[in-house]
Amino acid sequence: MPDCIRQVIDTLKKEVVWNPPAKIYRYDYKGQEVYYVPARCCDIPSVAIANCDTLCAPDGGFTGKGDGRCPDFAKDAKNPVLVWQDERTK
Repeated sequence: MPDCIRQVIDTLKKEVVWNPPAKIYRYDYKGQEVYYVPARCCDIPSVAIANCDTLCAPDGGFTGKGDGRCPDFAKDAKNPVLVWQDERTK
C-alpha cells in the first residue's frame, strides 16, 4: 500500500468515527491502481486516488455524481479489494 494511502488512513483515524465506518478499496481503473474512499454521507463526495494524487470524486456531493472527472468509474473500475476499514466504534 502506498505511503500516501497510509497517510489517508492516519487522517481518518483522527476524525470522528463515520457511520457507516470509513473504508478504502483498491480497484483497477484504466490501467492503473486506484484507491477509492467512499463518501461518508449525502453531500460529501467520494475520493479516488491514483499515484498519490486525487484522480476524481466518482460519486457523492450535491448532485450525487461526484465532480464529473471520471463518470465511468462505477462501470469501468474492476477487481475491488477492501484494503482498510475503520474498526473503531462510537
